[in-house]
Amino acid sequence: MRTRRPVFRVGGWPALRAAGLVFLFATTYAQAPRGPVVYTAEVDGIIQPIAFEYLRGAIEKADAANAALLVITLRTPGGLLDTTRDINNAIIRAKTPVAVWVGPSGNRAASAGFLITMAADVAAMAPGTHIGAAHPVTGDGSKMDDTMAKKMASDTASYGRTLAQQRKRNAVLIEQAVIDSRSYTEQEAIGAQPPLIDVVASDIPDLLAKIDGRAIVRFDGRTETLHVAGAATQAVQMTWAQRVLSAVAHPQIAYLLLTLGMLGLTVEFWSPGAIFPGVAGGICLLLAFFALQVLPVSFAGVLLILLGLVLLILEVKVTSFGVLAVGGIASLFFGSLMLIDSPLPELQIGLRLIVPVTLSLAGILLFLVNLAVKAQKQPAVTGVAGMIAETGSALTSIDPGGVGRVQTHGEIWTATAREHIAAGERVRITEVKGLLLTVRKA
Repeated sequence: MRTRRPVFRVGGWPALRAAGLVFLFATTYAQAPRGPVVYTAEVDGIIQPIAFEYLRGAIEKADAANAALLVITLRTPGGLLDTTRDINNAIIRAKTPVAVWVGPSGNRAASAGFLITMAADVAAMAPGTHIGAAHPVTGDGSKMDDTMAKKMASDTASYGRTLAQQRKRNAVLIEQAVIDSRSYTEQEAIGAQPPLIDVVASDIPDLLAKIDGRAIVRFDGRTETLHVAGAATQAVQMTWAQRVLSAVAHPQIAYLLLTLGMLGLTVEFWSPGAIFPGVAGGICLLLAFFALQVLPVSFAGVLLILLGLVLLILEVKVTSFGVLAVGGIASLFFGSLMLIDSPLPELQIGLRLIVPVTLSLAGILLFLVNLAVKAQKQPAVTGVAGMIAETGSALTSIDPGGVGRVQTHGEIWTATAREHIAAGERVRITEVKGLLLTVRKA
């Protein structure tokens, strides 16, 4: 009698399909956001084109994710006015409400950062921070005539008043920040009538708690209520390229790139064909020029640095008993001090960097120029010039005005002399004409 092999089944295929559907639903539910999401971005440094690209990308990501809010943490001494307008335009056009929080405590949003704060849907500051001092200056640090300065200040002030009117903020204080370079603490900003900012918050969670349920008026006049209680935060980081370019715009990095670029090109000019110094120097100079477009640069400082390089090169070629070297080092030093024309501490190049860079650059240049001059003074060893003053031996006797044969450089030459030279006598070459040598007794 045949017996059937026992088969153990747990629920069968329908049960497996149901379990799979339950697992898929649970996974999808776990991955889906269970509440509002707040995107965050952080700008710490000068307002320049890389900051705009970063913030525009953050706004686009927040819009694509239907975020409840984008919070920009802002710490800046200022920056380019054109870039400020680009950032504000991106904030104004954003589908997602944008809050700008100046913090943490002890920081500030000056100049361009002040205008960005005023353009936000929600303007917030941490305790112990300040904003303002938005008077416009030229990007190269040069002094403007009174008419142009008034035009720029008036244009920037009218732009600030436009932001104030749309955001229902204090237009008088905004204009004073531009015209008179006034700054305001967080208590002065929140206590003004109407206020400059909307809330004082110690950190981002505190900010979200204080603005939850608040009705805000968007730039186009629409009213929107914020629901951000218990919201999950999603940080938007700079890309690798943005971090590198943003770091290049730092004054000290720009100064190092400028000096290294000049040194690299100088070495390439002295030894054509080395390739690497020229390529590295060119890249450093291009990156330095990118940074100097953002920074308030004094052209007098740049010219002094160039003059210092020239004086150090001349010191080796001209006998000045060290006067040119001292002048070159002094020119490099004072040019470095004057390179950044700004009273802001964040934009200054410290003496701890200037002194070692100046001394190192001076030492390297003097060493390289000295090597080049010594190489030029060495006698030639190839060609016709390399034959002059070489010695050899006479293979035949040579009468005055006559010709004979000599051996030199491992070769046999036809030679003439103004004196009698016996065969086997040592001779020294004094002149070369074609294949005829003029020799004398050694």
